[in-house]
Amino acid sequence: MKYYAIGAFAKLIGVTQQTLRNWDKVGKLKPSHTGKSGYRYYSQQQLQCYLGFKGETVVKRKVIGYCRVSSNNQKDELERQVENVKTYMIAIGYSFEVVTDIGSGINYNKKGLNELIDKVIASEVEKIVVLYKDRLLRFGYELIENLCHKYGTTIDIIDNTEKTEEQELAHDLIQIITVYGYKLQGKRANKANKMIKELLEDDNSSEG
Repeated sequence: MKYYAIGAFAKLIGVTQQTLRNWDKVGKLKPSHTGKSGYRYYSQQQLQCYLGFKGETVVKRKVIGYCRVSSNNQKDELERQVENVKTYMIAIGYSFEVVTDIGSGINYNKKGLNELIDKVIASEVEKIVVLYKDRLLRFGYELIENLCHKYGTTIDIIDNTEKTEEQELAHDLIQIITVYGYKLQGKRANKANKMIKELLEDDNSSEG
């Protein structure tokens, strides 16, 4: 079982360390155990109970497979990705559900991703399973990983080989350059627009 030091536990439930010390004194919330040095430690079960889970037993949390592609014309790829993730989880024996997204790997506001994060914060997710690391996010994966760690959620990456679809990567790069291109003026803006045009031409030629 996962345990949290008083500082980490206080942040997770939104109170101060002094509040936890006061609750310990009056018996409102006692730590799971106290170390030899006198430091208080709280369990994952206590976190779950505080966030709304009742009872003495640890609530069974979900395993969620997360699958993402960049655009609607990749729906066949999304289906293959879902099938691979399902096959992996069935082979291991997980009871699971699958969340899918269609959107760029640099878009942090996708419906499925937000749904997944909400479930993690609610301590409903034991494990997230993805086919490749960049299916969660192309940039900023460490942020999601750190968030999951705080709530006792682990991430399984089925294939750690660096595999990126050239078209999808080009699509993400175009978005980055476009956003920053709007902020540029003069020659720098022209240079950014030229890069976007070249990337679009390369993308279209690869589709052909």
